[in-house]
Amino acid sequence: MQYASGSQGRIFYIRFDHGEDLLSGLHTFIREHRIGSGMIHLIGALSQGNIVTGPKETTLPPDPVWQSLDEAHELIGIAMIRQGPDGPSLHLHTSAGRGSSALTGCLRTGTQVYIVIEAVITEFSGFTITTGHDEKTGLDLPIPSQNLPE
Repeated sequence: MQYASGSQGRIFYIRFDHGEDLLSGLHTFIREHRIGSGMIHLIGALSQGNIVTGPKETTLPPDPVWQSLDEAHELIGIAMIRQGPDGPSLHLHTSAGRGSSALTGCLRTGTQVYIVIEAVITEFSGFTITTGHDEKTGLDLPIPSQNLPE
């Protein structure tokens, strides 16, 4: 187990409108507001998106199972903001439902908003979450670290 502790920083409310790209909009907002680490809560709907719903087999590194959302789906999600080698990155998990079916997984690409998505970003203060390559899993995993006092 690895951990860091801190406090809540700024809180932002964002409304994404019909036709906007959710992931692109979140990345732009995070960069423009210099949010180093935090959490995002989402509620609304998507008309398109691509989601990883798990690995094909329980092996490392995982071979992802991709599913497409090609029609409107109700959405609820939570994301972690962390710093990667190219700036802020998101790890966004959602549950998307339409009718009696639902998909849950990691939302990755092609995220087009249907009507509206509301997002609340809570910034973390006093610690940072970065990413680093993990040899065992073959993935870039989160690494929490305390910020040093200035």
